[in-house]
Amino acid sequence: MASLRTRLQLALVDLWQRRGLFAWMLAPLSVVHYLGYHARRALYAAGLLRRTRLDVPVIVIGNLYVGGTGKTPLTIELASALAARGWRPGIVSRGYGGTAAQPRMVGPEESAREVGDEPVLMARATGMPVAVARNRAAAAQLLRTRHPECDVLIADDGLQHWPLARDMEIALLHYRGLGNGWLLPAGPLREPKRRLDSVDAIVCNGAVPAVRGAATRFVMTATLGSARPLNGTQEPLALPALAAAQRRNRWRIAAAAGIGAPDRFFAMLRDAGLAFEEMPLADHFDYAANPFTALAADRILITEKDAVKCAADPALAADARIWVVPLATAIDSRLVDEVVTRLKQVSRRNALGPSAA
Repeated sequence: MASLRTRLQLALVDLWQRRGLFAWMLAPLSVVHYLGYHARRALYAAGLLRRTRLDVPVIVIGNLYVGGTGKTPLTIELASALAARGWRPGIVSRGYGGTAAQPRMVGPEESAREVGDEPVLMARATGMPVAVARNRAAAAQLLRTRHPECDVLIADDGLQHWPLARDMEIALLHYRGLGNGWLLPAGPLREPKRRLDSVDAIVCNGAVPAVRGAATRFVMTATLGSARPLNGTQEPLALPALAAAQRRNRWRIAAAAGIGAPDRFFAMLRDAGLAFEEMPLADHFDYAANPFTALAADRILITEKDAVKCAADPALAADARIWVVPLATAIDSRLVDEVVTRLKQVSRRNALGPSAA
């Protein structure tokens, strides 16, 4: 049975898709959010709150819809694409779910409980420098100090983190669109929907409902790769082959996902021909308690984000039933072209000094 936190999270997602009684009851609090949002923006615009400007270009990737929309996969793909074109990216993140109080660098073998699951995943997937801090500007400064070779920084989930000055903003949309279009807590939005008119690019993660926004749009696609055992004792298996083995052996399969959109992960598994029991978990589920102890299953399929934490637990890491299903994403090459063009412009401006600004 899903935990209380998971059930509440899934219920909120459902309620935020419409303007029902729940949304209207919370609408006054959304007005408070709206006023606070504009007051804070005004303080930055007036220079009363200052932004940290780095000596290298900064790209921020974020969303308006609270929770997971695919920001981390997009960050990984964009960083990899820029590296393929000769740039040396570094990545900064808040480290959501981690306990670290001070800015720190993140290596592939760091504890997800200390620095967050997504930074560890990004460090492993890219092999690039990754820094975390609740203050992204502090993380960015640490990364520049430790890795002066980096010539561009990408901030994962940095759209609303105004202390860090940026040179390009990329907003991500997914299949839930903007929900009911209202700000938190009556709706799922961190910022008013017209914010999409001021970003530099909008990336649509799969099929997206009609949403207005002035920026150029690009597409990101996602597919599931071959499943691999968490304990590494067997060879990876393509999902159609896994589905055939399930039918042949009458395996009972469960699928668990501690991500922002577990229903999408489940739908992709079903499209591959698998039949399974769904185990949606709260986003950033910490696996402090083993959710699979009493589970009657021959195979348990999890995401890479979950695998980061499962691998750190001896009991979970040794569970031969657990198989990891990776997500492979692809981004529009035109987006990379646009980012590179902006990076070159900013790099030339920085080389010329303050007089060129």
